[in-house]
Amino acid sequence: MKKIVVAYSGGLDTSVLLKWLKSHYGAEVIAYCADVGQEEELDGLEEKALSTGASKCYIDDLRADFAADYIYPMFQAGAIYEGQYLLGTSIARPCISKGMVDIARKEGADAIAHGATGKGNDQVRFELSTAALAPDIEMIAPWRMQVFRDDFPGRAEMIDYAAKENIPVQASASKSYSMDRNLLHISFESGVLEDPWYDGSTEADRDMYVLSVSPEEAPDKPEYVQMLFDKGNCIGLKSERLGEMVAAKGLESPGEQDGYTLLNPLGVMLVLNQLAGEHGIGRIDMVENRFVGMKSRGIYETPGGTILLRGHRQMESLTMDREVMHVRDGLIPEYAKLVYNGFWFAPERLAIQSLVTESQKHVSGEVRLKLYKGNVISAGVRSPLSLYNPDVATMEADPTNAYNQDDASGFIHLNALRLKTGVKVHGS
Repeated sequence: MKKIVVAYSGGLDTSVLLKWLKSHYGAEVIAYCADVGQEEELDGLEEKALSTGASKCYIDDLRADFAADYIYPMFQAGAIYEGQYLLGTSIARPCISKGMVDIARKEGADAIAHGATGKGNDQVRFELSTAALAPDIEMIAPWRMQVFRDDFPGRAEMIDYAAKENIPVQASASKSYSMDRNLLHISFESGVLEDPWYDGSTEADRDMYVLSVSPEEAPDKPEYVQMLFDKGNCIGLKSERLGEMVAAKGLESPGEQDGYTLLNPLGVMLVLNQLAGEHGIGRIDMVENRFVGMKSRGIYETPGGTILLRGHRQMESLTMDREVMHVRDGLIPEYAKLVYNGFWFAPERLAIQSLVTESQKHVSGEVRLKLYKGNVISAGVRSPLSLYNPDVATMEADPTNAYNQDDASGFIHLNALRLKTGVKVHGS
C-alpha cells in the first residue's frame, strides 16, 4: 500500500491513527478534513496534521453542500430517529465520505482509513457510503485490527501516546468524553457519560455544552422568528436581530422577498443555530439503539435543526394533503433508520427521497415561531396554498354550506359496519 487518505479531525483518535498508519504501513498518509461546520476545531489543523506525519492536509469546505444536499433533504422527510435524535452525526458521514472519495481519486490513493471504533455506527456509515461511491477503494479500519487494539486497548493509552509524541489533543483523563461537531449539531459520548444515570450536573460538566445555554440561563423575554418556505425548504428569515446576525456572520443575501431576508441553506442554519442556542433550544439526552446491536447514551445539541424541524412541520400542517402526509409520515422511521445506519446512497433511500420531493411541491408559505427557555412554540402559519378553509372548519354556521353535517351519519355507519360484524361473529 503506497498512499492512504485518512479521515482527520485533529482529535485524539485520528491524531494517533495518522501517526500509527504511517508507521505500520510505511505509506504516504494524506490527512483529509471535511469542513462541515466544526468552527474553531479547524484552527491550526493543517499544521498539526503535517507535524504529526501527513504529507498533505486537505481541509475541504463542504458546509454549503452539507446544508443544501444533506440536511435540507433529510428535514423535508421529517426524519427523526427513535423519536428524539435529529441525526446530526449520521447525516454528516455520507457528505464526508463523498469528499474523501473525491480526494482519493484525485491523489490516486490505494485506500481510505477512518478512526471509527469497531463498536460504533460510524464505521458502518463511512464504509457503506464508500462502497456505494467507490467499491474499488480499500478501507482500513484500525480499530478492527488486533495489532492496533494491542497498542491502544482504550482511550487512556491513546492519551498517554499523544502526550509522549507531543500531539496536542482536547481529551484528558479527567474529561474523557468525545465530541463531534458539525453545522447541524454537536454530540457528546463515552467516558463519564456512559453511565445513563449520570446527569452531568457539576459545573465542569455544564461547561461541556457548546452550542446552547441551559434553558434556566436563557433570556426571560421570548423572541420571535419567521420562516419563509418554498417547496419544503426554508429560503428566508425574519426577526428583529436578523440584520445584525447576517452582518456579523458575513453572510450574503440574494435579496428580499415579502420582507424576508433570503438566505441559502448554510445561512439559514447559521442564523437558526445562534437564535436557538441563545434560548436554550435543542438539547437531547438519550439512550439509543446502535446499528451494531448495543444501546449507547449520547447527549446532543441540535439548536437550529430543532427550529427548522418544527417550522417545516407547521408549514406542512397547513399545505400538505392529509393522505400524502400520512404516507410520508409512515416512511419517517424507515428513512431515519436508513440515515442512521449509513444507507444514504442506497437505492431505497433515493426512492423514498423521490416521494418526499413530490410531497413537498405545495409546502410553501410563512411560519412564525416563539423561542422561549428551551421551547419552540408555534405562533402562526399562513400560505397562498393553504388547504385550511375557515368556512368549512368553523363551529359556527357554515355560510357556504360546503359541509353538510347530516352526511356524517352515513359516513359513521359505513365505518362502523365491520366493527359491528366482528362483534356479532367473535363476541366483544
